[in-house]
Amino acid sequence: MHASPSKAELRALALAKRDALSDAQRAAAAEALAKRGTPFEITPGMIVSGYAPIRSELDPKPLMLKLAEKGARLALPCINARGQSLTFRTWAPHDRLMLGPLGIPEPSPAAAEVHPDVMLVPLAAFDRLGHRIGYGAGYYDYTFAHLRKTKHVIGAGLAFAAQETKAVPALSHDVALDYVLTERKTFDFRSA
Repeated sequence: MHASPSKAELRALALAKRDALSDAQRAAAAEALAKRGTPFEITPGMIVSGYAPIRSELDPKPLMLKLAEKGARLALPCINARGQSLTFRTWAPHDRLMLGPLGIPEPSPAAAEVHPDVMLVPLAAFDRLGHRIGYGAGYYDYTFAHLRKTKHVIGAGLAFAAQETKAVPALSHDVALDYVLTERKTFDFRSA
């Protein structure tokens, strides 16, 4: 009998699959996902937070632009200290970004702080129960737990189909996603 793979092992396997995709495959996947759209309604004024993609993450910009056409207000996360919730600031496609404390592009501190209704989140791996593996710092888990104390926030992971794994070992502080959107399929975990 062998032990199930650890989160670190699953993360490494999923990231290797993601890294193996060509730039053309990544761009086509982002466009396919945007074309399909979201399984939930976007109403004018709704705040949708995306992310500035790093490494080989799926680029949320095509989807975010489509949601903005439906009236969504866009935002991006800003990292605070480890163990703290992310802060979200308004963002428009023409806005210049600056490097945050971890070298991830973020809106200027002068941009208005907002509280998202929808969080589009990057991930390393996901399973069919809505559990995700990120990079290990827990920023999104803290943020979902914090924001959901005051209002419902839809959590939608954006991933390539290749990042799906059989099972993610979930801990008590891990927050499951409502959806994962890939270039091939939309996973709805709300009833899982």
